[in-house]
Amino acid sequence: MKSKSPWDSLRRTEKSNVLTRREFLKSSAVAAAGMASIWPTIVPASVFGANTPSNHITVGCIGVGRMGLGDLREIMGFKQARIVAVCDVDSKRTKHARQLVQTHYSKQSQNGSYKGCAAYGDFRDLVAREDIDAVSIVTPDHWHALPALAAARAGKDIFLQKPLTLTIEEGRILSDTVRRYGRVFQVGSQQRSESNFRSACELVRNGRIGKLLTVKVGFGTDPPTGPQPPMPVPDWLDYEMWLGPAPWAAYTEKRVHPQNGYGRPGWLRIADYGAGMITGWGSHHNDIAQWGMGTEYTGPLEIQGQAEYPKDGLWDVHGAFSIEYTYAGGVKVICTDTRKNKQGILFEGTEGWVYVKRGHLDANPKSLLTSAIGPDELHLYKSNNHKANFFECIKSRAETIAPVEVAHRSCSVCLLGEIAMRLGRKLKWDPEQERFTNDDEANKMLSKPMSSPWHL
Repeated sequence: MKSKSPWDSLRRTEKSNVLTRREFLKSSAVAAAGMASIWPTIVPASVFGANTPSNHITVGCIGVGRMGLGDLREIMGFKQARIVAVCDVDSKRTKHARQLVQTHYSKQSQNGSYKGCAAYGDFRDLVAREDIDAVSIVTPDHWHALPALAAARAGKDIFLQKPLTLTIEEGRILSDTVRRYGRVFQVGSQQRSESNFRSACELVRNGRIGKLLTVKVGFGTDPPTGPQPPMPVPDWLDYEMWLGPAPWAAYTEKRVHPQNGYGRPGWLRIADYGAGMITGWGSHHNDIAQWGMGTEYTGPLEIQGQAEYPKDGLWDVHGAFSIEYTYAGGVKVICTDTRKNKQGILFEGTEGWVYVKRGHLDANPKSLLTSAIGPDELHLYKSNNHKANFFECIKSRAETIAPVEVAHRSCSVCLLGEIAMRLGRKLKWDPEQERFTNDDEANKMLSKPMSSPWHL
């Protein structure tokens, strides 16, 4: 694989039960040879009657694991969307996802049958299909940027799970590319589509708590684990493709995801594939902090942090932590684990406070909870359903509730905190140039090298 260009199709065997790009281009001939049951070139209108696929937004799902399967099920609930392809490096998961999709749409078809969902082991083959309008990308963090960039360049609209990218460099390139190609983009920061978070931010931005002084953000952390022995790679896992741009490392189950079931995967706790909870939960809560401060298109000026890191073992992301961000105007964001700050976001001002987390909104004075935002005041973007907003924007070509540049800035806040925690010293940041002004070592941490042949 590594001798080929990263954008060339990888050949697959029949054992992997997926289609290559060459097979796709020859699909008419394949169908004539009796393979139409795998994926027909054209799905007849009679299969769905009035709900013919030509009237739908066709979607390809890249990554159908723990989170990806949930997003796939959610997408199937929208009548305006039709999943026509699934992709994963774990062929067991791909087979399961394809079966779910075809069973779901078979129940809606007039003849009780639907075979219109293809299965792939390589995202490039899925992205190459001209009949796919949008992709849902729900992969490990080190596999966010490359599929999203490929999709944008191929003219697809994109839903990408948070955090946006593994590095700040990747985020800048992705944001620029999405806008260059005019794609509709939404990141999975679904808290923006929950009314309590929007209400909290509107109260703050309309001055209901006076001058904003401090924002306190809290969320949990992951425990470490001990050393793990190398294990044989399962037949159903394309481990080389799973590693992709990350450094080579011996396979062990807790490095990747459970061999059986859809439990929480080990890669979430390994720095080569993600930054830990600072981007896991941080991408949600720091995004709301940014929204409430009105800093969605900028970032902090100074960052200092500290954290506990495991001394050995496979899982090496941060444990207990504390980060202080300083924004223009002197507003402080204090982001810590839940031993110091409670779960959620607390906005503190000169005349009161607003606290918000999932399913809960509180304030002091209590009268703020019934304070209406007037017609001449600031009303934030309203979305009552995150995925519905994505599909509505695909049709209207409007910007989504969680667009790519906002996602990049929120993810950057988290990654800046990670760099500060690693270095253990105060850093000064230029949010316009997206460079540290006082630390060359920190600037080197804005990007990570990719293993050949992968590149941005």
